[in-house]
Amino acid sequence: MLKNIIICVLAGLGAGLGTGFAGMSVAAVISPMLIVFCEVNPYTAVGIALASDVLASGVSTIIYARNKNIDLKHSWVLFVVVVLTTVGGCFVGDILNRANEDVMGGVSIFAMFFLGLRFLLFPPRSDNDKMLNLSSKSRIIRSVLCGLIIGFICGFVGAGGGIMMLLLLTSVLGYETKTAVGTSVFIMTFTALTGAVGHFAIDGGLAQNWVPLVVCVVSTLVFAQVASFIANKVKTKWLNLIVGVLLTVLSIALIAVEYVFTNS
Repeated sequence: MLKNIIICVLAGLGAGLGTGFAGMSVAAVISPMLIVFCEVNPYTAVGIALASDVLASGVSTIIYARNKNIDLKHSWVLFVVVVLTTVGGCFVGDILNRANEDVMGGVSIFAMFFLGLRFLLFPPRSDNDKMLNLSSKSRIIRSVLCGLIIGFICGFVGAGGGIMMLLLLTSVLGYETKTAVGTSVFIMTFTALTGAVGHFAIDGGLAQNWVPLVVCVVSTLVFAQVASFIANKVKTKWLNLIVGVLLTVLSIALIAVEYVFTNS
């Protein structure tokens, strides 16, 4: 029991920092750690991660909103598509019994690694001129297509949505880092809520794993609040550096968890 609690706290540490600094989904960190080290059922682990994501992203959203670093005016289409598609992803994940979890989870981890390098080597601009110069039609088309992919990933494997969202907002829609992270955590709050409700309704194993659920929720919430506060106070160039280093380190750690510990 003590070992599982320590693992959950460490998972909450990585997940909370990832959410507060980079707007990433906590499931990218919590799910593999619960599955590998605590031997939690994969579908149940995703449900715990999504439940942890709700409060962590919600608190981060409040902090980013206070600092005026959330923009829904140009991302509401993405918000609607992601939330609706997440519902379908939950049911597909249950029907297929997580058959493709390893493949999709691996993709999200390597995407995290390359996104971290991108922030280190080619950080986003400190303005959002690119986003403002996009036509409404172009922005809507891009948002719908990417929202379908992100929502399905969030519902199906519970991971990777925040990373894909950050990549979309900075690279495709042209947001600067703080606004991209703030908008991402806002959308991920409702995405995680939708996914968590779906998993709780489908999976009866969550009630039997209330200890990791509580520990993950609390630890993720605390560290996400700390990270969000710091992220909104530092300059954008330093935030780009923090995000780059954090994503790179977390991705390397998760690759070790996925491909070293699971095969040892």
